[in-house]
Amino acid sequence: METNLQKRKESRKALRIKVISMGNAEVGKSCIIKRYCEKRFVPKYQATIGIDYGVTKVQIRDREIKVNIFDMAGHPFFYEVRNEFYKDTQGALLVYDVGLKESFDALDSWLAEMKQELGSHGNIENIVFAVCANKVLSLQIDCSMHRLVDESEGRLWAESRGFLYFETSAQSGEGINEMFQTFYSAIMDLCENGGKRPVSAINIGFTKEQADTIRRIRNSKDSWDMLGVKPGATRDEVNKAYRKLAVLLHPDKCLAPGSEDAFKAVVNARTALLKNIK
Repeated sequence: METNLQKRKESRKALRIKVISMGNAEVGKSCIIKRYCEKRFVPKYQATIGIDYGVTKVQIRDREIKVNIFDMAGHPFFYEVRNEFYKDTQGALLVYDVGLKESFDALDSWLAEMKQELGSHGNIENIVFAVCANKVLSLQIDCSMHRLVDESEGRLWAESRGFLYFETSAQSGEGINEMFQTFYSAIMDLCENGGKRPVSAINIGFTKEQADTIRRIRNSKDSWDMLGVKPGATRDEVNKAYRKLAVLLHPDKCLAPGSEDAFKAVVNARTALLKNIK
């Protein structure tokens, strides 16, 4: 009887978790956190000096969670300060500014830095990552011409790694509450699963080959490169390359973000090449 009562009391105890923010300077990491925790937006940019620390309580599925948030400065100068804070982390926010392509390209470097600091004692596979495609300025929300990283590109990068993906706005608050609720819920699942990220946490629904092919097509310099054939290839070679890509990327069979645009690009590339091949 006492044992059951003790178990019920323990189940009601607040769950303590550690969350860190990662990403280049000036992408809105602190603004996202302040918008959620303090319900306010700081219009004037204030650089984080080293580490900004805070504690907040949230309620997820009738369970109280005490969140220790370590907002890490993005400038390389503060590497020696932040490198000690990667350990014992259950969740990480990876933030980039959709209007700054270099901040998106830097995400791989941030993951590499984290892996390096965790060393052999940590497993990055057992950390919940939430990728925030952040719109720092209202102009970037209203006018697509100011957006340099589209949703499909960001979503593909995140989901191909098993990470959560969200579109957020530090200024308007768009998507931030939803992001944190899903993020904390996933961390709670991780903790209840013995500190291991559940296999079914994110259903990818596409293969690495499909993801890599979409990225390659997106970065192709011309139609030859897009189809993966050498300039001067024959009609048969072009058609063979096209059929292979069409089977791989057809929207009815490929659920990867950006597959529809990639498929259309392949169709257009084939048409353009065949016009000039006798």
